[in-house]
Amino acid sequence: MNVLLDESVPKALGFRLTGHHVRSVQAMGWSGLENGKLLQAMSAQFDVLITCDQNIDYQQNPNLPVALLVLVAPDNRVSTIVEFVLEILVALGVLQCGQVRRIFHGAGSE
Repeated sequence: MNVLLDESVPKALGFRLTGHHVRSVQAMGWSGLENGKLLQAMSAQFDVLITCDQNIDYQQNPNLPVALLVLVAPDNRVSTIVEFVLEILVALGVLQCGQVRRIFHGAGSE
């Protein structure tokens, strides 16, 4: 799966998502794009956006061929975010286009 890490997600997470092609918003040159424009820009190259932005799913366009994986955590430090790796890998295996899934720190996904 082609995965894009939002600016709110530490790039170190990408090294742990084995079996997936992972890039960051910064590496793509999309830093500073508003959520709607970011979702549009990524739709041609990526399947899913991983973010810590709790408001992005309200801006998700159901017609875009991308999914959102929202990490709900007390902070976005590398040490906190890497705790999500196993749940992220499971979610990436079943996530479908247009779907929004939240993964909660220490509590699994919904």
